[in-house]
Amino acid sequence: MSSPLAFLGDYQPTLNHFFFNIDLFEKFDGAVTSLTNGKFVPSKFDFVQNQTPLADNKSVISAITLYYVIIFGGRYVLSNTEPLKLKKISQIHNLILTSLSLLLLVLFIEQLLPLIYNYGLYYSICNIGAWTQPLVCLYYLNYLTKFFEFTDTLLLVLKHKKLTFLHTYHHGATALLCYTQLCGETSISWVPITLNLGVHCVMYWYYFLASTGIRVWWKEWVTRFQIVQFILDIGFIYFASYQKLVHTFIPSLPHCGDCVGSTLATINGCIIISSYLFLFIAFYIEVYRKNTKKSKLVKRAAGGVANKVNEYVQVDVSNAPTPSPSPAPTKRKSRKN
Repeated sequence: MSSPLAFLGDYQPTLNHFFFNIDLFEKFDGAVTSLTNGKFVPSKFDFVQNQTPLADNKSVISAITLYYVIIFGGRYVLSNTEPLKLKKISQIHNLILTSLSLLLLVLFIEQLLPLIYNYGLYYSICNIGAWTQPLVCLYYLNYLTKFFEFTDTLLLVLKHKKLTFLHTYHHGATALLCYTQLCGETSISWVPITLNLGVHCVMYWYYFLASTGIRVWWKEWVTRFQIVQFILDIGFIYFASYQKLVHTFIPSLPHCGDCVGSTLATINGCIIISSYLFLFIAFYIEVYRKNTKKSKLVKRAAGGVANKVNEYVQVDVSNAPTPSPSPAPTKRKSRKN
């Protein structure tokens, strides 16, 4: 029996080229090579620490430090000025980021589908064979987008929006995380990266629609996807870290084998991801275990836990009225005849 897609002929999807049998990375390679006049050729890219741009400790730390100096210094300098609207710029910014995220996600999927199908999930997250040249190129390009995403905060500063610890910490820490994993050659890198790209496709598209005045019904799902991403990240990274550390230091304990990547990169990844876990636990304690003004405000947010997380990040306690306690229910008096 012929395939139901046989009518597509040469364009029938395959495992290696799921998008109508088109080699997406090859097309991407040709387009980028042409656009950069051969200065950047994705198929020949090699990440070399201390040689590749933004691949040395000094430049990375300097870039992240400059980010914090600009946003906090800028907020102070602009404190007595009128906020800028920047509506069109914000729309273009969000459209660029959702497009970049989608492009990188599709390119990642093309590389990962045959890898996982042919060799299995454990091989794909722990074996050096999963550290392929096309994936390394995509890891690096994704890493560069983390610096472009710093403009998220810059736009907030120019519009006089509230800066939260979670937002500012996340941007700097994620750039550092991507850098350490590139240097450490951790094959599991694709798991948090692809999940993050998927979330960013939806998140920045939502921001774009919201900036144009379009109301969407799936607003709450943006935060839910972020929570699901976080839970999956923790599961995969803790599993891989356990394999690495036990194989290296306590091989007598039960484990599947070694997990490729430097010990330093493994520790850095665990610390940063665990810090995200700590922030979520802090949210839970703040909202459900304390009887503070912020807790009362967040508890009243509609839409379940995901929306409460978003409310926790955005609520401005200093400018919000203290919620009054709900009145106790009273019994209706029966009318006497």
